[in-house]
Amino acid sequence: MNLKTSNLIIVICFILGVSELLYAQNIKGELKKWHKVTLEFEGPLTAEDAENNPFLNYKLDVTFTHKKSGKTYVIPGYYAADGRAANSSASSGNIWKVHFAPDEIGHWEYAVKFVKGKWASIRVSNKLKSANYMDQMTGSINIEQTDKVGRDFRGKGRLQYVGERYLKFEENGEYFLKCGSDAPENFLAYEDFDGTFHNDGYKDDLVKTWEAHLQDWKKNDPSWKNGKGKAIIGAINYLSSKGMNAFSFITMNIEGDDKNVFPYVDYNTYDRFDTSKLDQWEILFEHADKLGMFLHFKTLEAENQGLLDHGGTGLYTKLYYRELIARFGHHLALNWNLCEETGDWQNPPKTFPVDVQGRLTLANYVSSIDPYKHHIVIHNGNWFTGLYGVDSKFTGASLQTNRADFANVHKQVLRIFDEANSEGSTWAVACDEPGDAQHALLPDSENPEHDNARKNGLWGAMMAGAWGTEWYFGYKHAHSDLTCQDFRSRDLFWEQGKICLDFFKNNNIEYWNMNSNDTLISSDGDFVLADAGKSYVVFLKNGGESTLDLGSNKGTYDVLWYNPRTGGKLQHGSIKTISHNGNGKPSLGEAPSQKNMDWVVYLNKIE
Repeated sequence: MNLKTSNLIIVICFILGVSELLYAQNIKGELKKWHKVTLEFEGPLTAEDAENNPFLNYKLDVTFTHKKSGKTYVIPGYYAADGRAANSSASSGNIWKVHFAPDEIGHWEYAVKFVKGKWASIRVSNKLKSANYMDQMTGSINIEQTDKVGRDFRGKGRLQYVGERYLKFEENGEYFLKCGSDAPENFLAYEDFDGTFHNDGYKDDLVKTWEAHLQDWKKNDPSWKNGKGKAIIGAINYLSSKGMNAFSFITMNIEGDDKNVFPYVDYNTYDRFDTSKLDQWEILFEHADKLGMFLHFKTLEAENQGLLDHGGTGLYTKLYYRELIARFGHHLALNWNLCEETGDWQNPPKTFPVDVQGRLTLANYVSSIDPYKHHIVIHNGNWFTGLYGVDSKFTGASLQTNRADFANVHKQVLRIFDEANSEGSTWAVACDEPGDAQHALLPDSENPEHDNARKNGLWGAMMAGAWGTEWYFGYKHAHSDLTCQDFRSRDLFWEQGKICLDFFKNNNIEYWNMNSNDTLISSDGDFVLADAGKSYVVFLKNGGESTLDLGSNKGTYDVLWYNPRTGGKLQHGSIKTISHNGNGKPSLGEAPSQKNMDWVVYLNKIE
C-alpha cells in the first residue's frame, strides 16, 4: 500500500464515522510542583446544546500516579468546546480538558479513561462503554520544583484541613489566617462575563461593571476578548493591595436575591454549562492564586438549596459539583461551602426539604469526587447540630452571626469548637458573616473607626481560635451585599484587617499552639489566647490595667503591647517584664499611650 492509498483510506474512514479512533493530546502549563498542568484532548465534535449531552453522557477521568511514591490522584475532566472559549465564546468544538496540580516533583504517569453512556458523568460503573478517542491513552510528565515565592500560593502549596483549627500549606508548613470580603455575594454578576444574564429582565440592575476598580488593573494582568475583564481583575488587585487574602462569591443564585450568577447556559437548563463563561471565571481565579487570594466558593444559597433535585443529591446536584471540581478544584487555596444560610431543618419549606442527612450525603459526594480533599464547610441558617463527628466529611463551619455590634462572634466560634470536640472532631471555623444582615460592616463614610467590627468581630473571632474572617455589607447601606461595586467603600477597615494579620505573622505568634482561655484575665469581656507557660496573647477592649493568671508556670516573661488600630512595632508599657514565681496573678501594667483604647498584650517567656 502506497502513501497516497493510505491517506485515502483515512479520509474514507473519517467520512464513514469511525473518526473515534483518532485523538490528539496537548500538555499546557509550567511543569512545576503546585502549578496548573492542563491536558487537552481531541474528543468527539459536539456542542453545549448537542442532542447527546457532552456534559452528562460522557465521562473523562485521568489517573495520575507518582512513579516513586506511588501517590495517585483521579482527576475529573470536562468538555471545553474549542479549548479557548474564554476568548472565542465558542459553544461547540472537540476539546476536552483535565487540570492537575502536582504535589511532588519527579516523574508522574497518567492513564486516561473516557467513557460514554446515559448519565455517564455521574455514574460509578465498570459497565460504561469506551468513548474511544483518548480512552486508554497513557503518558507521563516530569515535574520540577516551583520557582514561586512571596504571596503566590504556588510557592506555599495546597492549603489543607489537617485535623486542626487552622488550615495548613503543604509545601512550607505555614498555617493560614485569612481576612477579606464576604460581599457582594453576587461578585460574579459581572457584565464582561459571557451569557445573557445582563439584559434578560431578571435583576439586570444588579449586574456589575466594577468600573471603580478599572484603575487597579495593571499592565500584564490578564483579560479576555480584547480587553474585557480588567475591572473585576482590578477589584481583587485592590483587595490584595490592602493586605487582604480572601474573597467569596456565590456560583449559583438562580432563585436567590440577585439571579445573575449561574454556570449554566440559561436559567432553566441544569445539565448544560456555559463553557466560555466558566473559562472566564477560571482566568479570574487563576490570577487570584498568584496574588495569594483564598477562593471561598459559596455553591448554593438558601433560596437555591431545593432547586436541584428538590434538595437531594441527585443527577443535577452531582453534575453541578462535578463540573465545579473538574474546572476549579486544582486551585490551591479554597473551600467548598455547600450552602449559604442553609435552611431550617426542623421546619423545612416544601420547596426545599433539606435535612441533616441530606447535607451529610452531599458532603460525602463532594469529598468523593474532589481528588484534593479541600476544606468542606457550610454556612449556618439553622445551626450545625448533626453535622459534627468523625464520620462527617464536613471539616468546619462558615459562621454567620446576627448582632449589629458583633458581640456574639467570639462566643459562637467557641460554641462550635466545643460542640465539635464533644462529637470527637476538631473543626476549623471561620466567621464569614460577622454582624447582622441590616448593617454589619458599614461603609467608611458612615463609620470610619469601625470600633465594634474591629474589637468584637475581627479580634473577637481570632482570639477565639477562628482561622479567619470575611466581611458582609449590610443591605440598609450603600455598597451593600448586592449593590457593592467598590471595595474602597471599606478602605479603612481593610487596613485594620491587615493590622490584625500582621500582628500574628510579623511577630511569629504560634497561634496554632494556643487555646482560648478568657478566664485567665481579670477584666470582664476581654480575650486571651494561651500556650500556658510559654506565651499569651491578651486583647483588652478598653485598655486599663488587668491581671493575668499565670498559674504555677514559673518564669520571666516579656510584656509587649500592640496597637490594633494603627499597627506598627511591639511596644513596652508601664511594666516591661514579669517574673512569676508560681503564685499570684501579676498585673500587665498600662498601655504605652491612649490607655483607655483597645490594645493587644503579648507575653512571651524568655527564661
